[in-house]
Amino acid sequence: MTVSAVIGAFLLSLCRSARTHFAPSLCIWRVLTVLCRIALAGGLPWRDSPGQVQIMKFRSVIVSAATLLLGTMAAALALGGPARPKPMQSISDPFRNVDFSGVPRPSHYSARDGTSLAYRHYMPAEGKPRRGTVVLVHGSSSSSRDMHPLAQSFAQAGFAVDALDVRGHGQSGPRGDIAYLGQLDDDMEDFVRAVQPAGPKTLVGFSSGGGFAIRIAGGTRQALFDNYLFMAPYTHRRAPNYRPNAGGWVSVGVPRIVALTLLNRVGIRVFNHLAVVNFAVADAPPDELTASYSYALANNFQPDDDYKHDIREIHQPAAVLVGSRDEVFIADKFAQVFADAGRPDIPITQVPDTGHISLSLSAAARAAAVAAVERLERPRTP
Repeated sequence: MTVSAVIGAFLLSLCRSARTHFAPSLCIWRVLTVLCRIALAGGLPWRDSPGQVQIMKFRSVIVSAATLLLGTMAAALALGGPARPKPMQSISDPFRNVDFSGVPRPSHYSARDGTSLAYRHYMPAEGKPRRGTVVLVHGSSSSSRDMHPLAQSFAQAGFAVDALDVRGHGQSGPRGDIAYLGQLDDDMEDFVRAVQPAGPKTLVGFSSGGGFAIRIAGGTRQALFDNYLFMAPYTHRRAPNYRPNAGGWVSVGVPRIVALTLLNRVGIRVFNHLAVVNFAVADAPPDELTASYSYALANNFQPDDDYKHDIREIHQPAAVLVGSRDEVFIADKFAQVFADAGRPDIPITQVPDTGHISLSLSAAARAAAVAAVERLERPRTP
């Protein structure tokens, strides 16, 4: 195969990847695929006369396809970012009635790169039997502060609680970005080693934090925790429980994501700091909300792309909690998500008359979360 044919095959593989994983309806990828197929036909050269190979046409097609692809990717990187969605009141309004006066001051631990990352520690209530430690992971755009009501409920039930500011949020590093894919996984391991929370340890993740908890629970670091509770977890954009644009909570820059994914496939990661997701947040003080995510953070703060594999590989006790009126995800489809992944044994509990944010705020939902962790901590019968 000639060098030009190799280039054509490479471009064809990139186009197939873009069409398969992101935007099969985008005509540009279909056009590029056709051009690359024509280019690959260079293995059968055109001839004007015996012994004379005419390759100018072939080279022209290759150059045109490459130029079109590179130009499209450059435009996608520069102009294909996310729009600014209209603020979603069902996400922001429930926090107006929350009393944050008792929020603990942040503590810190050092990650392996030397960055000081924040978390808030809650002591178990006096007079309660000591149970173990609950580590809380907040949702997208959020921080440990918003986990305060849930943390209080666990503390009052006798648990020690550590609510994390995930890197890229709150007081943990630059807002909205991380250095590399997988850094959040490293940070979780560094937290457990540095803080050494008392066992049994339960990781409780909410929304995107629940998706990240699935990533940990199904990955090589799953033994960091004894139990897992996924509260309205994000699973995947193609999962049956996903509402388009998360019910209006996110705006995704699909062209930019496509371009960055293609670049990452060939080892180019210099643009991973570019924003690919904007959240429907109202105006807020800068220490409360993160308005957008970079490509690196968005792809790390969720399950792996093969989310079914993550779910299938969960070996620690786990459970799912979701509000019956969740407006971001489809509550009735969570059972299908886990069954399709081969784990119908992971229990799915719906909290009646509960929306997405109220799953972490309402008294009934918080009581259900505490009860779920208590069940997970019970000894398993052989």
